[in-house]
Amino acid sequence: MDESWIHHFDPETKQQSMTWKRASSPTPKKFKVASSAGKVMASVFWDAEGVIMIEYLEKGTTITGSYYADQIRRLREAIKEKRRGKLRAGILFHQDNAPPHKAGVAMAAIRGSGFELLEHPPYSPDLAPSDFYLFPRLKEDLRGNKFLNDGEVMAAVEAFLEGQEKDFFLKEFVVWRNDGPSV
Repeated sequence: MDESWIHHFDPETKQQSMTWKRASSPTPKKFKVASSAGKVMASVFWDAEGVIMIEYLEKGTTITGSYYADQIRRLREAIKEKRRGKLRAGILFHQDNAPPHKAGVAMAAIRGSGFELLEHPPYSPDLAPSDFYLFPRLKEDLRGNKFLNDGEVMAAVEAFLEGQEKDFFLKEFVVWRNDGPSV
């Protein structure tokens, strides 16, 4: 699980904006473009089979320990519905060390849900699969598109996630378990 901000508009990267030109042609003018002010916080809970649950933070809301604990309880229900039998088999749960994730109420919700928590090494943001695999690919796919509102952003996020091949999610779990980040 992890969260990430998804912008209404994220300009293309230098690599994406490269154009071919003849040696004698003038260099095209580039204008600096900033990300838009509009953005949506997406919390994505996923496993090797795909996305289990996506939630979007309401405007003016902050992720706190109790907010996150409520998400964990909703996740447990989503696993019951989407991954029948997995709760009995046992759930290995991975999260980063963000303060809301480590809050007492959140840790109690994780234990109360019957999840086994995989410890995240301190000061290691690059070891979360969402940060080195899922979110960069999602943002790369959305980059350069302009969304008029939060609803369009949410629809684009869900379309990207639903459009992935089954092995998209499994692949990085195998790499993460064996070697660490592949990117």
